[in-house]
Amino acid sequence: MIRLLFALLITTTIFASQVERFRWKNGETYLVFLEKHKLPLKSLYYNLDKDDQRLTEEMRAGIHGQILKNGKGEILQVLLPLNNELQIHIYRVKNKYNFEAIPIISTTKTEAFATKIISSPNYTIMKKTGSRKLAQIFTANFRHSLNFKNDMRNGDNLVMIYKQKYRLGQPFSMPILDAAMIEMRHKKHYIYLNDDKRYYDEKGHEVEGFLLARPVRAARISSYFTKRRYHPILHKWKAHLGIDYAARRGTPIHAAGSGTISWAARMGTYGNLVKIRHADGYETRYAHMKSFRRGIYRGKHVKKGQVIGYVGTTGRSTGPHLHFELRKHGRAVNPLRVVQVTTKKLKGKKYKAFVKLKKNYDENIALHLENQTPYKKVGCYENMCYIHRLHAQSL
Repeated sequence: MIRLLFALLITTTIFASQVERFRWKNGETYLVFLEKHKLPLKSLYYNLDKDDQRLTEEMRAGIHGQILKNGKGEILQVLLPLNNELQIHIYRVKNKYNFEAIPIISTTKTEAFATKIISSPNYTIMKKTGSRKLAQIFTANFRHSLNFKNDMRNGDNLVMIYKQKYRLGQPFSMPILDAAMIEMRHKKHYIYLNDDKRYYDEKGHEVEGFLLARPVRAARISSYFTKRRYHPILHKWKAHLGIDYAARRGTPIHAAGSGTISWAARMGTYGNLVKIRHADGYETRYAHMKSFRRGIYRGKHVKKGQVIGYVGTTGRSTGPHLHFELRKHGRAVNPLRVVQVTTKKLKGKKYKAFVKLKKNYDENIALHLENQTPYKKVGCYENMCYIHRLHAQSL
């Protein structure tokens, strides 16, 4: 049962308490945070199992946390986001502090805006919205097909339709681009997020990238990338920072892209693991292998599509599958969204379904373009926090 069934999201004024919102400092560790706020190290770190201790190491500079204090200034609750969907929840019940990892409660809104180009798309989006993330997802998804440097003109139109998560009234996590249009030399160029979670242009051609569609051929996806998943073995909430491809034991595993092997050995819960370092700070990981292909070793250069090992169930695994991860500068990203796979063209029923989706997006884009829909700025931070059921009863 989801632990959030006994956690309520309420305004703190009901209990005459106050929420302090803070930004995690660069270089600060979880233990330093506990010591600074005089929280017990033993129950909130040293008595935790290894998986929960590892979670505390995922704290990143810049995240916004919340501390709930009562009228006496005593800490009742702490919320520390680890990623887009999972957070550390520290709460006090009868003078004892407890630790748990719980999903982040958020709402998702579909938003849009239209604007005229000033200098470049990146500069324009930053200027109009103040959001580096919106600028990033726009330029990243057009970068393979358009030349912004040579073909842009001031006054050209730009439209974005995207989904944004909100947590306590503030934008949270990376927005997801649903559709976009940019005008270049009086010609409109479009991009759409299809139902298969991949991006296509107006002709139904997939946006090109450097990764194979699947590192295991003819395998089905048994578990998707998510920042929160109820673990089938550990029976608690954990992030699943990759894609699981279910396949028969011994099925060949192919390198998703060309690069240099930086690891080819056993590693804890990953089991037999291969890491491949690619260009631009990317790294792919292939876990739970039955065995490595002969000649696969650290320092070896491999080409995209080359067999590097075989599907198995080593490490922490419920059955034979490949756990595939993509990381950029050490941080896990979703292979199905951030880096697009080998280009292809939709056909048959899939193309007909895409045409319907495209028509709906085109109508929305035209409407926003006609109205020059402005970007809506975010309101004030909401003074809210979680109140644990047991704690609420004692107030």
